[in-house]
Amino acid sequence: MKNYFASHSGNRPYYRSRNGWVLGVCQGLADYTDIPPWLVRLAVVITLLATGIFPIVVIYIVAGMIMKPAPMVKPSTQADWEFYNSFSASRGLALDRLKRRFEQLERRTRRIEDRITNREFDWERRFRMSQ
Repeated sequence: MKNYFASHSGNRPYYRSRNGWVLGVCQGLADYTDIPPWLVRLAVVITLLATGIFPIVVIYIVAGMIMKPAPMVKPSTQADWEFYNSFSASRGLALDRLKRRFEQLERRTRRIEDRITNREFDWERRFRMSQ
């Protein structure tokens, strides 16, 4: 599997492996760097014990969600690579939509807060109560 991506023109891509233990992040890193997978896993476990469980687990899960999975069949042409990369990038589009939605909600909340904390709002509320 060391030369799996060798025919791809340009930089060698970094994918998470489909043959890994948990999400394939360590196996993908091992394939990318040509380091034995057990050595990468050992480094992750040592880092986990040295820094604490929470940060490494979060980084590992985020890496597993962000990294594209390796293709099931090696694409043979540049057009096949481009199709695979565009298809696997569609997950990022969902994250972009989610980010835009949260930004819209934040802007809406700010407008509501600005309206309520405005001095004129207080006067309008008092005027309505006196009628």
